[in-house]
Amino acid sequence: MESTPAVNQLGAPPTASPASAVIRVEDAHKYYELGETRVHALRGVSVEIRRGEFVAIMGASGSGKSTFMNILGCLDRLSSGRYFLEGIDVSEHAKKALALIRNEKIGFVFQGFNLLARTTALENTELPTLYTKIDKTERRKRSADALTMVGLAERAQHYPSQMSGGQQQRVAIARALVNRPSILLADEPTGNLDSRTSVEIMEIFQSLNDKGLTIVLVTHEHDIAQFAKRVLVFRDGKIRKDDPALSRPRASEALKTLPTLED
Repeated sequence: MESTPAVNQLGAPPTASPASAVIRVEDAHKYYELGETRVHALRGVSVEIRRGEFVAIMGASGSGKSTFMNILGCLDRLSSGRYFLEGIDVSEHAKKALALIRNEKIGFVFQGFNLLARTTALENTELPTLYTKIDKTERRKRSADALTMVGLAERAQHYPSQMSGGQQQRVAIARALVNRPSILLADEPTGNLDSRTSVEIMEIFQSLNDKGLTIVLVTHEHDIAQFAKRVLVFRDGKIRKDDPALSRPRASEALKTLPTLED
């Protein structure tokens, strides 16, 4: 994999304290009205995630982990409680303001790669910059840099149909990095990948985290969560466990023990 650019290119403000809380959630509640039924998805969640952490979120279906991820990504709003993103209370922000925050401060990686089929890797990576004031030259430079970060510089002109699932997910990660976000949110990013490719994606995440990027990852796989530095376990809308990852393996070392898959 090619070298990763400096930390400030990933979006971490150079003057910020490494130990400062990039995410702070206070007594978060979220209700959904389904007909005459009221679903209490989050029940008083309070948590801090500090700059430079790598946090895995786990839990069964209906535990509240996906709702929590949507709140962190400014894709949904709390029913009550407060959410501070880099010290800014975004709890009461309007939809337009939340959209701006999403594009400037948050990078998203999903289980589905969500790439445009008739668009090259470079052009797919560039898409989030189209909603900014960045000029075309700088957009292309950032996109090329992001592809280099994930080891796909030589695939810049390839289309999704010309790439493996792992390569497509790398493009999706590059797209998430192109606006140099404060945090990277990954929702089941290895769900569609084989075991070896999943560990390769975790190697990228660990490398980015080593260079200062804050990462929050939702997964149902213990084998994936172990690569994070901290694991939150949700159940019934609450955080039931919040533990450091013990005996955390390096994905680069784990890859040495895995067979290379034949096409």
